Amino acid sequence: MESHLTLGEAANAIGVSPDTLRRWDRDGKLETSRDDRNRRMVSVAEVRRLSRRRRKRHSTDGTFSARNRLPGVVRSVEVDGVMALVEIAAGPFLITAAVTRDSVEELGLAPGVDATATVKATSVMVARGH
Repeated sequence: MESHLTLGEAANAIGVSPDTLRRWDRDGKLETSRDDRNRRMVSVAEVRRLSRRRRKRHSTDGTFSARNRLPGVVRSVEVDGVMALVEIAAGPFLITAAVTRDSVEELGLAPGVDATATVKATSVMVARGH
């Protein structure tokens, strides 16, 4: 008989969360069975199959957790009191960041200076009309 792991054990072996495995099960991407206690069980063969499919996650440079980095050039800097707006042209994107005046001075931000906008946000909401 084939050996099975609990959902938590399988998730740990594959490197994903149990919630991910539950979702994969619902979506038909994972074959599970139920034990006599009605727990989802995953065969060792399925764990091996999914482990081979796992790709290495996009890595950062090892010193910073944010992955969304947009290198570009500073277009403008508007300082007002203790805050400043820095506009960076990053390829097809125009990024505006609200930073402190101290940051502008410490980083030497000025039009024409190379800069990287790093975006790390859980949500961004913008609405107009409707």
